[in-house]
Amino acid sequence: MSQFFHIHPDNPQARLIRQAVAILQAGGLIAYPTDSSYAFGWLIDDKAAMNRVEHLRQTDRNHNFTVVCRDIADIGMYARIENAQFRMIKAATPGPFTFILPATKELPRRLQNPKRKSIGIRIPDNAIVQSLLAELGEPLMSSTLMLPGDELPLNDAQTIRERLEHHVELVIDGGACPLEPTTMIDLTTDPPQVLRQGRGDASPFL
Repeated sequence: MSQFFHIHPDNPQARLIRQAVAILQAGGLIAYPTDSSYAFGWLIDDKAAMNRVEHLRQTDRNHNFTVVCRDIADIGMYARIENAQFRMIKAATPGPFTFILPATKELPRRLQNPKRKSIGIRIPDNAIVQSLLAELGEPLMSSTLMLPGDELPLNDAQTIRERLEHHVELVIDGGACPLEPTTMIDLTTDPPQVLRQGRGDASPFL
């Protein structure tokens, strides 16, 4: 049965953040709020947790997972980023964007898009996420918390607990999320392409 933490959305309790990170480091899968919707979160090196997410979401091998970073300095280890891309991302983050970038050799192949060798990158504007990443000291792997048959991501922590209490180790209740997806920008092309219009303003990339 999963644990359930009420974490303040603006002033996250340090004790609960430390406990959440300990759960991740022990191989746990968590459900947590972001600036777009609730999401699954797990450690980058945790293949078993990723397999659990694939099973829960019933995704195929072409599904795009996302690396959630604290700031732009974390991106370089996982994605190749040129100066022009750096400037665009820096101006738009933290915020509700997912950037598609070429993956580096350091990123395990199982996390990359198998056809394009790319990876999604996020720097969310959410105090709980930022606190988790600061305590963890490394980025998280993430996937939108949308289950098969649902038209929208789950947005109520109590509902998430009821539906996933035997499938995740922790549900973080940080209140309702906006329930609008991130704007997805493909930076592997020149000019960039807007793959999905969501909360973020895509006009600076066009």
